[in-house]
Amino acid sequence: MKEHLIFKTVLKFLLTILLGFLPVACTNSGESGNNSSIGESGKIDSSSVKVKVTSQNNNEIAVTPPPFTEGIFPCNDCHAYQKPNPVRRKLVDMHQEISEMFNHDSKNRWCLDCHDLNNRDSLRLASGALLDFKESYKLCGQCHGDKLRDWKVGVHGKRTGYWNGRKQYYLCVNCHNPHSPKFPPMKPEPPPVREDELYK
Repeated sequence: MKEHLIFKTVLKFLLTILLGFLPVACTNSGESGNNSSIGESGKIDSSSVKVKVTSQNNNEIAVTPPPFTEGIFPCNDCHAYQKPNPVRRKLVDMHQEISEMFNHDSKNRWCLDCHDLNNRDSLRLASGALLDFKESYKLCGQCHGDKLRDWKVGVHGKRTGYWNGRKQYYLCVNCHNPHSPKFPPMKPEPPPVREDELYK
């Protein structure tokens, strides 16, 4: 019995090492309708965008496009004709759904802490610097520095591609709703049934 457990443990260890060396290709077909993948040739699909991320090797990496709500972006299509209003208030009409579900330190924050007042097609850092939506991880990293550090090295979040080659990172907003980032509680699946219990 003891020899069987040692064999099983060694086998698991070897499989883990083996799988770590195999190239992984993955296709994302998320709710946003953006299909981003790394194919067999190792080329990243054109639906990804490249940004400079300071990571272990300081190379340019690809990130998935942000999951914009259809018909909402670019924001300036509507906001260009409206006078900017910096007063904190409950939003109605186009943004009522976001306003109702907003739960991202909502006591201390609201829209213009992240979105720029004059250019709604840009995000705004605390320094006032404007930021493209494809670099939204920099905005998230202002408050969540430990998560940004872990994301850059592939510990937090999702990235696809090759362990020793090109990779594609998923932005924070590909997994977390930026207006309500906490994941809702999930009901756990029942435990597995032992094989010997199946045949009783």
